[in-house]
Amino acid sequence: MTFEPLTSDFYGFSDALTDAEKNALQVIRDYMETSVRPVINEYWEKAEFPHELVSSFLATDVARFAFPETRPFENSAVFRGFAALEMSRVDASMATFIGVQEGLAMGSISVTGSQEQRDEWLPKLASGEVVGAFGLTEPLSGSDSARGLRTTARREGDEWVINGAKRWIGNATFSDITIIWAKDEADGQVKGFIVPTSTPGYTATKIEGKISLRSVQNADITLENVRVPESLRLQNANSFRDTAAVLRLTRAQVAWSSVGVAVGAYENAVAYAKEREQFGKPLATHQLIQDHLSRCLGNITASIAMCVRVSQMLDEGTQRDEHSALAKGFCTARMRETVAWAREAMGGNGIVLDYEVARFFADAEALYSYEGTHEMNSLIVGRAVTGHNAFV
Repeated sequence: MTFEPLTSDFYGFSDALTDAEKNALQVIRDYMETSVRPVINEYWEKAEFPHELVSSFLATDVARFAFPETRPFENSAVFRGFAALEMSRVDASMATFIGVQEGLAMGSISVTGSQEQRDEWLPKLASGEVVGAFGLTEPLSGSDSARGLRTTARREGDEWVINGAKRWIGNATFSDITIIWAKDEADGQVKGFIVPTSTPGYTATKIEGKISLRSVQNADITLENVRVPESLRLQNANSFRDTAAVLRLTRAQVAWSSVGVAVGAYENAVAYAKEREQFGKPLATHQLIQDHLSRCLGNITASIAMCVRVSQMLDEGTQRDEHSALAKGFCTARMRETVAWAREAMGGNGIVLDYEVARFFADAEALYSYEGTHEMNSLIVGRAVTGHNAFV
């Protein structure tokens, strides 16, 4: 098995990976190409998730966040970023599933759970024995979750009683547990809970009618007097600062995924331009088409460079909120431009699933908004560079 750098990695950033990481990346690429690409358009159009692929994908044992309880080898944040890119260049929905499962759900337990909770839950989540979800966003609270969270938790003896609602929760229609973030009625601080979805009072209803990431199963969740024991409260989640630490871990991964979506659209547009003839010659020979593709590649190259550095900073322990926010905001904006140019280069064929770019074009809109809108990430960066908070 020989690793071949992507032609869209124009400056060869993947050369910095170790041989073990390159081999693992090739395993992911082969799996996505042979198992996911042939079926994903059908699932996307039906707004269904390919459940049968989950166990076989997790069995590859390489697309894994570096949690001590589960990691198969010492993989870097740069590798994990390239893994997200490889998944997203074929299907952003699969990358989103992994981002929720191994980033948000496992990340919440790893960052804010006790050692006992990590020992119990992380191996089960890593193997796919347990599917997780992450419940922060609410019907009336998204960008203002730090202050506007309406879901409440009240302690009664050795139990907590949770009431409220969540919205846009990925994996939630089939998850076994959901990490629920709620405001403690006693001290007003945000706390996290591992909530088994079989708990009485917990209901998840699929959100229908999406035009983006259609294979991702987002749900509305209602929590009516849901009781969980103190043992399922994340023991080191004592304020929204702890919640933000989890988001910091995964926000850069969304930036990487957005690069993957841009790469997927770009690669399909290049292939199409070489094959499609207009005015008696391939589209690829026309100046304006080459200009579109050149602009796409420029966006991709700049975005990979930013993602590599922010991931290196995560490995070094120097990454701060504003670093991941700048990467997420910048890369998703460049992705949006890139998928539009790729779609434009394909004319009318760019809006049908047969040529795949239409799926990337639509999926880009979800990545642009989730894990912090472009505006919110801009304000995080703005606060860092000016010293002034402009959120309200």
